[in-house]
Amino acid sequence: MRGKTFLSVVALVFALALLAGCAKAPQETVDAAKAAVEAAKAAEADRYLADQFNAAQDSLNAAMAEIETQNSKFALTRSYDRAQAQLESAISAANAAKDGVAAKKEEVKAEAQSLLTSATAAVEETKKLMAKAPRGKEGKQALEQMQAELSGVESSLAEATNALGAGDFLGARDKAKAAMDKATSLGQELNEAIAKTKRR
Repeated sequence: MRGKTFLSVVALVFALALLAGCAKAPQETVDAAKAAVEAAKAAEADRYLADQFNAAQDSLNAAMAEIETQNSKFALTRSYDRAQAQLESAISAANAAKDGVAAKKEEVKAEAQSLLTSATAAVEETKKLMAKAPRGKEGKQALEQMQAELSGVESSLAEATNALGAGDFLGARDKAKAAMDKATSLGQELNEAIAKTKRR
């Protein structure tokens, strides 16, 4: 009887030792990585530094998939070393993205301001060309269409200015660029029409 009790105790101790030696998922690092990615997103890294943010997100996703793979294995064969490395990579990339957002925002802001200035000048130049454009029957219709398009450009510029004031520098830049491209295109059309009239 004593022998059985002794063997039972030994078996229990051995089982506990095995369980103690089993690898555990790095939950603290998982939480830290998720927090780092969320902080980067809150800083708008997903918009201003999308590549870096996506790298962090991809590392986190890969780590979570690796943890799931290890969790499905027999306890004694689990290893979370790879997942740990991926989580640390996610934290590093997320922190770098978050820290780089401020500088990137200033860069995009300056670009948006420059485009707004250029687009506004292009609109004014287009208005001057419209005053010189041919006024025949066909010319009148074309000018009315261009005037409508130019009004659309001015609306886009107003939206870009509002976006800039609201701190949406990417939105401001994109709207200003679209306005600039359209104003430039209208100016080219008008120059061609004026040149054609002069040749006649």
